[in-house]
Amino acid sequence: MEKENIAVGLDIGTTKIVAMIGKKNEYGKLEILGVGKSKSLGVARGVVNNITQTIQSIQHAVQEAENNSGYKIKDCVVGIAGQHIRSIQHTDYISRSNPDEVIGGNDIQQLIDQVNKLAMLPGEEIIHVLPQEFKIDGQAEIKEPIGMYGGRLESSFHVVVGQASSIRNVGRCIHDSGIELSGLTLEPLASSDAVLSQEEKEAGVALIDIGGGTTDLAIFKDGIIRHTAVIPFGGNVITDDIKEGCSIIEKQAELLKVKFGSAWPGENRENEIVSIPGLRGREPKEISLKNLSKIIHARVVEIIEQVFVEIKAYGHEDPRKKLIAGIVLTGGGSQLQHIKQLVEYITGMDTRIGYPNEHLAGNSSEEISSPLYATAVGLVMNSIENQTQSAVRINQQTEAPSMPVYKAPEVETEIQVEDEAVAEKPATVEEPKGKSTGTQIRESFFDKYVTKIKDFLDNAE
Repeated sequence: MEKENIAVGLDIGTTKIVAMIGKKNEYGKLEILGVGKSKSLGVARGVVNNITQTIQSIQHAVQEAENNSGYKIKDCVVGIAGQHIRSIQHTDYISRSNPDEVIGGNDIQQLIDQVNKLAMLPGEEIIHVLPQEFKIDGQAEIKEPIGMYGGRLESSFHVVVGQASSIRNVGRCIHDSGIELSGLTLEPLASSDAVLSQEEKEAGVALIDIGGGTTDLAIFKDGIIRHTAVIPFGGNVITDDIKEGCSIIEKQAELLKVKFGSAWPGENRENEIVSIPGLRGREPKEISLKNLSKIIHARVVEIIEQVFVEIKAYGHEDPRKKLIAGIVLTGGGSQLQHIKQLVEYITGMDTRIGYPNEHLAGNSSEEISSPLYATAVGLVMNSIENQTQSAVRINQQTEAPSMPVYKAPEVETEIQVEDEAVAEKPATVEEPKGKSTGTQIRESFFDKYVTKIKDFLDNAE
């Protein structure tokens, strides 16, 4: 029987943890087999601050996904975010000893290894090295250097940096939940895979993922990632403002925001009032929807203005860097009423809400097609790309109880062998049809990083 390529993504957010199991159907679309969701305890602004509670939340989400799908999860691709993430632009070059030989994957790997040796601030580590354009002997704007001749290979890189301890804590939580880590992906990149089209990435687009604790930004132009940022504000601060402004408990504030909240105060009339039951027999509280909208509006404006500062820092006012496709909003916060109009008003850029349904199979439920699940869908897509066998049918497992749970290193070896094969293969005209330089680099780098985390966890025990 042919092995199914079952992929698992784990989105560890500030308000929720989502475990998603999926596979590609015969039409190349993503079929979701099971989803598990739990309230995220122990995570604040994308960073783990209570290991025990986070492990329990992960186990709850994983258990639910397994029960819904009939598959047992072995490993997963996890998304990383949080206020400790920052990005830098860096340019580096190598001089090749033999310019008469064509450039191969090993030359690019050598350039990557050089970038990985960059000195960072204490406690920081490079997580992502994303190539942008290459330059060969002064000839600029080369997207695919493999197969070309040249003595000096130069490239500009988008380098994503994060706190090593925060990433290791995430690794520890997953390890102690009884599953292995098969890959790491920056959450804005996962969301962008799920909701952006290739045309938008070519034209220039800013993806704004408004989560519970953080707002993630990823900017693409000419099909290449140009800028990433994590802003430490999200839907939670809006809920806190409502709680304080209306003197109600958090649960009621969250319900008010979801059911009646609007980012545009002009919509509500003065006499529109909602009644909130009082605590323990106290009198009910009456809250004006206009005041509620004003509270929400003030905080959303602050978040969007911070994001717009980052978009300006990228330089979108430069005609060559113009984001023609505008802005795409996703994440739970994008479901707030009239937020699209407010973003267009503040930035002057075309805006749409991003749904992950383009990549999902036609029979997917409406809930999974929500922007709330964009990151989780992107992580499952990433897991499928890595060709991981992340889950097995529960009835298959009972037949073969000796199956080892720790399977991730085998996947890793496969990918590394693949990378070596790319490096050794003589370049031909057909080369670009395979994996692009960027994909090879991202895979090989993440394999090394995941190995590093696994080694750290094993030694820590």
